[in-house]
Amino acid sequence: MDTPPVIDIRNLRHAYKNHVAVADVTFTVDARSIHGFVGPNGAGKTTTLKVLATLLPPQTGTVLAFGKDIVRERNSVRQKIGYMPDHFSMYRQMTVFEYLDFFGAAYGMSQSQRDKTIADVLALTDMAGRKDDFVQGLSRGMQQRVSLARVLVHDPDLLLLDEPASGLDPRARIELMEILQELKRLGKTIFISSHILSELAELCDSVTILDRGAVKYTGTMRGLIVGEKSGDAFAITLAAEHPPLVAALTALPGITRVQQPVNGEARYTIEFDPAALSPNAILQAALASGASITAFQEDVKHLNQAFMDLTEPGVRA
Repeated sequence: MDTPPVIDIRNLRHAYKNHVAVADVTFTVDARSIHGFVGPNGAGKTTTLKVLATLLPPQTGTVLAFGKDIVRERNSVRQKIGYMPDHFSMYRQMTVFEYLDFFGAAYGMSQSQRDKTIADVLALTDMAGRKDDFVQGLSRGMQQRVSLARVLVHDPDLLLLDEPASGLDPRARIELMEILQELKRLGKTIFISSHILSELAELCDSVTILDRGAVKYTGTMRGLIVGEKSGDAFAITLAAEHPPLVAALTALPGITRVQQPVNGEARYTIEFDPAALSPNAILQAALASGASITAFQEDVKHLNQAFMDLTEPGVRA
């Protein structure tokens, strides 16, 4: 029996006066996955996240979390989700421990439960050594960790993270992504928004791209970068251009296209029918032609190009 999706959004629409923020949005998110929610600024990501977090009711459409309707079963859904907004308020006169203890108490946890849970989430976010520091004295990256620890206090199964890496330096971003990977290993489902697709490429199992309130792509990350090809494609990079290579490759059964180098780079792209030809046969033919090969790899669409192909230029509301 297939596991039902953790998030199931069908025909979601939400408008602010005359501005339609989200229009007919439909997608699902599998359990124990990291799902990227990507789009330009103003695409409708934050509105969708607020609906998922039960902070905005859907004007039309249905939104289910763990099979529960987020409107009719709101309190039950809230016990299972943790929401980290893009701009969050922190009680800066509190220490890190006091801040987390406050939210633990708000969830009805006993003091002994809070002490243990706070120790666990501080260890996970590598903040145990800062528990007595005042929040106001922490760097942006450290405050992001505290906010993530706060989201984890009640041990939710689904994390909704809105631009969690915004404003972080490269090291802090990498460390945050490592924490999220560990949370996935612990069985959490993570729904993370960003306006930078490449930032999530190695982190996410699947992705939904939103633009002007509409879904432009939803599916696996691999499906996005490979694109809609009738066959497979590999790229051969040579130490120098080698014209005999083209003749050797086009003579193979199953080859549908050989794209020759452009911009002076000795890189040949080969499209072929995988039912008639294997990558190994292509490599053997290239070597037999006398080509000096420096790289041979599957050719996938660059993520930035995929993003640009799916989204439209122009000013957004």
